[in-house]
This record gives sequence, structure tokens and C-alpha cells, in this order.
Amino acid sequence: MRSKGEVKKKRKWVRNILFIIILLIAIITMFIIYQYRSGVLESAKDVDYEGREDYDFLSVEPQLGEMNVLLIGSDSRGEAHSRSDTLMIANYNSNNNKIKLASIMRDTYVDVPGYGLQKINAAFAFGGPELVRQTIKENFDIDVNYYVIVDFKGFSKLVDIITPEGIQVDIPYEMSYGIGTVLKPGSQTLHGKDLLGYVRFRHDRLSDFGRVERQQEVMSKLKEQAISAHSLYNLPKIVGLAIPYIDTNLDTQSILSLSKGLFLNSTDGLDSLRIPIQDSYENHVTNVGAVLKTDLDTNKEALSSFFN
Repeated sequence: MRSKGEVKKKRKWVRNILFIIILLIAIITMFIIYQYRSGVLESAKDVDYEGREDYDFLSVEPQLGEMNVLLIGSDSRGEAHSRSDTLMIANYNSNNNKIKLASIMRDTYVDVPGYGLQKINAAFAFGGPELVRQTIKENFDIDVNYYVIVDFKGFSKLVDIITPEGIQVDIPYEMSYGIGTVLKPGSQTLHGKDLLGYVRFRHDRLSDFGRVERQQEVMSKLKEQAISAHSLYNLPKIVGLAIPYIDTNLDTQSILSLSKGLFLNSTDGLDSLRIPIQDSYENHVTNVGAVLKTDLDTNKEALSSFFN
């Protein structure tokens, strides 16, 4: 049987271990917050917040450890009421740290609440991210919890912050029309402005379909290189540096949670889906221009199955 002295000694040892663990957690938490805030302050010097719009966004709370984040690439060059050049839904499951990405093609013909049948990219111009959220819910029965908006300038800055060594891509032919740069054929490493041109180019036989493929390719490589090029030590500052270049209703805790998910799931690729899926649409010309007339029931089911 143990003596009182041995019991007290063991209790003291346990208390000391618990104290050290709590102290380490506190130090790590303070370090993360410090790194994150220092990154925000550093980037904020170059960002003009005056032109930003305050959006109402009536979302539901995430359920069962999953969140859906609406990713909007705005074609704005400073003007108001621009259309969405890129529209994606990122699904994050905190239970397995899995991230999935669904792209909705901008010419998808849908019912925009209050505006009738339109291309889905018009919803952002008519009513900001809230109307995009309503449109997605109305047509695909998907609840979106948060939004992230980035314009052309912001994308270029984000690329250089997240992966300063650039992204390697294989360019099949010259790309130049309508992208503000000239990209020559061949395997090469692209940075900010040139990578923006790569994901925006759509004047070839694949048109917008090729553009969506390149966008998903770059998103996957951004994820891979951000994790491989930077350690967990630098992650909070990288997130802080990136924040001023996006417009979002994500709170700091959710942003860091998503970042943690990227890091913990670094060995897996990025599962992706394109809406409309293959053989579920027809090309039509309507009063709003050339559209993808889509079998919404088929795509609703595909999107639900992909996320679930």
C-alpha cells in the first residue's frame, strides 16, 4: 500500500504535467493569434477598404461538423454591380478534415428569385452574395453558410502570398485574348497576374468548360503547394496576410479551422465536381444570351451526392 507521501508526490506530478500542458496550449494559442494579426496588419497597409460593400447574408448555421462556403470570383475592376466570373461551393467536413469543391458554370440557366430565368452569374450583380445563396438554394437545394469574394487584383495578390514560388502548369497553346497577358505554350511556373490569365482564358474550343477545368486545377495546386511550401509554424501569418484581399463573413475561428483542415488533409487531393455534369445540359440562346439549359433535378442530385 502506498504511503501518503507517495500519493501526494504523484498528485503533485500530475498537477505539474497538467499545468505544463495548459501553459503550452496558451502559448501556442497566443502565438497563432499574434502571427495571424501581424499578417493582417502587414497586408492591410496595401488594401483600400473604402470601396467595399456591406452585404446582408441570411445563412443557416453549419450542421454536423460541415460547412459550405460560397467562393465568388468577381469580374469587378473597381465598378459596382459586377457579375461573378467564377462561382464555386467549398464543402468542409471537420470530422474528417475533408474539403470538396464544386464549380457552377456561369452560364447555367436558373431561376434567380425575383428576376426570373437568368444566367447564374447575374445573381451576384442583382443582389450580391445573398441572392447567389438564395439562387443556389432555390435551384440545387444546398444551404450555403458563408461567402468569400475576391476580385482580379485580390486573386493575383493571394497567389503570391500563398505560394510565392508560383504554380507550375502545362499550357497547351498560346493564351492571350482577353486576359491582359500572353502565355506561351509549354510547362512553366506562373505567378499572380499570369496565373489569373490562365484561369480566366476561355477563347478556345473548350470555351468555359476548359476555363473551369483550369480553375479547379489551380485551386488543387494552390492547396498542395501552400501546405508543402509552408510549415504549420507559418500558417497563421499566411492566413492573416491573405485576409485583407478577400471580402468574407467568415469569422477568425472558422478561417483558422479551414486552414487547419487544409494542413491535416495535405496528403489528399482536392475532390471536385462541375455543374452542370456531363450530358445534363443543352446549349440554348435566350433573351439573356447563350446559356446552358440544364436538367436541374439531375444536377441537384449529383451535387447532393458529391457533398454527402
